[in-house]
Amino acid sequence: MARAGGPTTGLEADAEDEARAKTPDNDALTSAAAAEAAALALAPELVATSVSEYMHAWWKRVRGGDAGVLPIMIGLAAIIIIFQTQNSVFLSAGNITNLLVQGSVFILFGLAEVFVLLLGEIDLSVGYVAAVGAVIVALLAGPVGMPWYVAILAGLATTTAIGLLQGTLVTRLHLPSFVVTLAGLLGWEGVMIWIVDTASPNTGGVISVTNPVIFNLVNGNMSALQGWIAMLVVFIAYAAFTIRRDSRRRSKQLTAPPLSLSLIRLGLVLLAGILLVLICDANRGTSASPFNGMPPVIPGIVVVLAAATFLLSATRFGRYVYAIGGNAEAARRAGVNLAMIRTIAFGLSGFTAGLAGIVFESRLGSMSIDIDGGTYVLYAVAAAVIGGASLFGGRGKPVHALLGGIVIAAIYNGMGLLNISTPVQLMVTAIVLLAALTVDRVARRGRAFRSSDA
Repeated sequence: MARAGGPTTGLEADAEDEARAKTPDNDALTSAAAAEAAALALAPELVATSVSEYMHAWWKRVRGGDAGVLPIMIGLAAIIIIFQTQNSVFLSAGNITNLLVQGSVFILFGLAEVFVLLLGEIDLSVGYVAAVGAVIVALLAGPVGMPWYVAILAGLATTTAIGLLQGTLVTRLHLPSFVVTLAGLLGWEGVMIWIVDTASPNTGGVISVTNPVIFNLVNGNMSALQGWIAMLVVFIAYAAFTIRRDSRRRSKQLTAPPLSLSLIRLGLVLLAGILLVLICDANRGTSASPFNGMPPVIPGIVVVLAAATFLLSATRFGRYVYAIGGNAEAARRAGVNLAMIRTIAFGLSGFTAGLAGIVFESRLGSMSIDIDGGTYVLYAVAAAVIGGASLFGGRGKPVHALLGGIVIAAIYNGMGLLNISTPVQLMVTAIVLLAALTVDRVARRGRAFRSSDA
């Protein structure tokens, strides 16, 4: 090293050269660290060319703090084992079918919340938005006498319009979504009560579901043949989409999952579909009064989740949603219309909440002004977050609503079989929600730490 205030001698210059030769290249280290961080950020199926490489990349992500749905899958397995060991009825065909029906409302509410959570927003009004839509459907298909499909379209149009209105208030007036949708939670409850009292004042605040199509959405059962056809149609559509998507990516020289991995995934989906149909087709009654078949709501939920997955993963709108949730300012500078995307997301939240309201009233056979929409908002957020969606935006998929809804339904179903009181059920659900939030926070800190090191 040169002396302060003096020239560098030849011996000192040689010593400096030798020291530099022994010192690691900081730029090279930085580049290597950045490359490793980028590799960890990519999904394993995008960087792998074989199943073994996929497993290796996936395990690196898990060790790096991004466990994906692994924690919730482990938690779900633990819940199943605990309840099955305490009551063997838990995994019976009848109870599994009942659990899926119970979870359908939680899944749809969770999906409604996923659309806005991806943007770092929240919708506290989904419970009573669903109630408004359900009341409209019950009234139009019942006392008014409209066809069931017209009633459903009117109900869903109403809830979608509510979502778009709230989204407009958030985006155009720059109001916090928490405040806007909290006002919606209060206001739409009043609207729902006013509709019932005005349109049907002598019913005691209860509107019965008299249309058989709407009632049988949850309470009816498909024939064995219909169940198999529904399963095969959904599987073929999923397989065609998967194969076409991967082929298009390969033709454009983009990263795509290895063919062997895609085939394994399709095989697992087909196996799950076969098991589901077999379980639903098992006799859930008695020998004297047998009944079986898949409730129509189950394939309906699958179709809704598939459509939402396609929308978020294979369309420009979905890419914009994730971009805004990851970094809104960067998305704006890239030319994304933040106001329009956010407004549409709130509209989708309202639409999905409307579906949840229809399923809810179909299951109960009626719609009452006593519905606790505030509690169902909490279930919506819990289902999305427990399943793996982030409260901070940028991370979440429709499958997370599915997993979270099943976990909540499993907790309540299993505790109901064990005759555990409602307060304990609520406390256990709260603990599961806190655990999911803790995992999300730890994962985010791990990713932030790796990014800062890079």
